Amino acid sequence: MIDKLEYLIALARERHFGRAGEACGVTQPTLSAGIKQLEETLGVLLVQRGSRFMGFTPEGERTLEWARRIVADSRAMRQDIDALKRGLAGPLRIAAIPTALPMVAALTTPFRARHPDVRFTVVSQTSIEILNQLENLEIDAGITYLDNEPLGRVNTVPLYRERYRLVTSPSAKYGDRSSVTWAEIAELP
Repeated sequence: MIDKLEYLIALARERHFGRAGEACGVTQPTLSAGIKQLEETLGVLLVQRGSRFMGFTPEGERTLEWARRIVADSRAMRQDIDALKRGLAGPLRIAAIPTALPMVAALTTPFRARHPDVRFTVVSQTSIEILNQLENLEIDAGITYLDNEPLGRVNTVPLYRERYRLVTSPSAKYGDRSSVTWAEIAELP
């Protein structure tokens, strides 16, 4: 049936049965018969006929709208399946906080070696921007620090842990302690 819908789209574009057949790689009688079969399947006239193409009926116009969507979806499906057969391909949009940008290269280099048809776009963003863009499907992945942010509909995978050290003189506030909290550090001048 997809081929019949393609015939209809070609007829709309060419406005002539012969040229539409040529555009589809079939003869004019084959194209006409295909459109006739589509009309019989749907139970309505799609094309106003005379000695030449005279336009579409209202049902034909509506069917043409559907045909364009269905054919586009069919092509997209074929491209998607072809991509699966070949392996990963296409764009991969990554956002990272500035301090994590060096980690992006460490992750993308081995990935690119396994999937050379993937094209990376990397942007620097804040943590909040990354979470918002993930939720809005504007990026595919984000690299950021997380504390207790509400995550909504995103999944997280820890990449690594960092350890921070407060370096002070032994006589400074907290200088005699083996650990301090972020809240205590925030009190320091």
